[in-house]
Amino acid sequence: MALKIVYKICCGIDVHKTFVVACIASTNDKGVTSYESHRFSTYTSGLKTLLQWLLKRNCKDVCMESTGKYWIPVYNILENDCSIVLAHPKYVKAIRGKKTDKKDAKWIADLFKHDLVAGSFMPPADIRQLRDLMRYRFKLTCFQSSEKNRLQNCLTVSNIQLGNVVSDTFGKSAQAILDKLLENPADTSFDLEPLVYKSLKKKLPELRDAIDGYITLEQAGKLKVIKAHYESLESRKAELEELILALAAPYQQELAILQTAPGIRSDFTTIGIISEIGTNMEAFPSAKHLCSWAGLTPTNNESAGKKKSVRVSKAGCYIKPLLVQCANAVVTSKKHPEIRNRYLRLKKRRGHKKAIIAIARMLLTALYHMLKNGETYNAELYRKSDLPPVDREITVEQAIIIARNQGYKIKSATA
Repeated sequence: MALKIVYKICCGIDVHKTFVVACIASTNDKGVTSYESHRFSTYTSGLKTLLQWLLKRNCKDVCMESTGKYWIPVYNILENDCSIVLAHPKYVKAIRGKKTDKKDAKWIADLFKHDLVAGSFMPPADIRQLRDLMRYRFKLTCFQSSEKNRLQNCLTVSNIQLGNVVSDTFGKSAQAILDKLLENPADTSFDLEPLVYKSLKKKLPELRDAIDGYITLEQAGKLKVIKAHYESLESRKAELEELILALAAPYQQELAILQTAPGIRSDFTTIGIISEIGTNMEAFPSAKHLCSWAGLTPTNNESAGKKKSVRVSKAGCYIKPLLVQCANAVVTSKKHPEIRNRYLRLKKRRGHKKAIIAIARMLLTALYHMLKNGETYNAELYRKSDLPPVDREITVEQAIIIARNQGYKIKSATA
């Protein structure tokens, strides 16, 4: 039985750094498909020529693979006039031995005309810009953490044990002491009392012992470079956050709704969630589809009646850690027993890692319905589902089946 042709006129685009190859597949009323291929430059003028070439042939359904960042300029030019399906490369991989640029484009067009390509989720342009800025902010945060670790390593090598006395090496008191040390690394006999604040004044003898180390000139120079880099990163991050807050201003209503969810209080946490999943939940048929897209559901891997690895996928490399961080904050608090109790039950049977992923999925499911319905978080829904029904009834046969599934051996009453 032949596959149904969904798109009678469509185009497959094979994207590269300096050029793209487009192939239009046109199917007539008799089911015969003809192909027309052309190569275009990735300069803006070349991509505009590609758009005119498509419109001239009445082709508005386009499919292309997401190759690095090279697909983005193509998408930006075609977005307003064409309906674009962006596919993961593993879903449109060509047959081995028949792989050229033209054949790749033709293969993409053939798959797409039968609607066999799963398109990636693409939010609106302003959400994509917000996503780009938030991901860059995440990178800057990682750079700052790396510099903090490097500074701590330098202090350890120099036998400066500030981290054993103060809670934060980058706190006000610790940084004042460190600046004084770097002025003259050979002199550690300076007065500490004017440099420390509040409760640290009780720990002056311990601080005196902690700074009694040996900082070489090379380590002192390295510490100065690390501190300057960290402060520069902090300034750049502050500038970036101003841009993010300005871009997120039209979504204040959605941000306020998300902040009613457990474990989500920071403005940048809510902006990070919106930048990844958008505000229009119509893009996802159900909450399960959204959780699967975010990599929070077990994979289907069954063959010959045997289930193999069902670990979560690698998808959602930005949204998943953010939700797991929120979940870790919730389960340590007793303000939301409907979530904490479920975590404790799962942790007892499956361990912390699987339990925290389940809580992250629970949070994302709640966020999906909150954004879709425009409602704040309602804990009663989870409290009701957390309790077993009072009037549950099963037959003796069903009870025997459940017991056998749990590994019990059924013995007769007379035995």
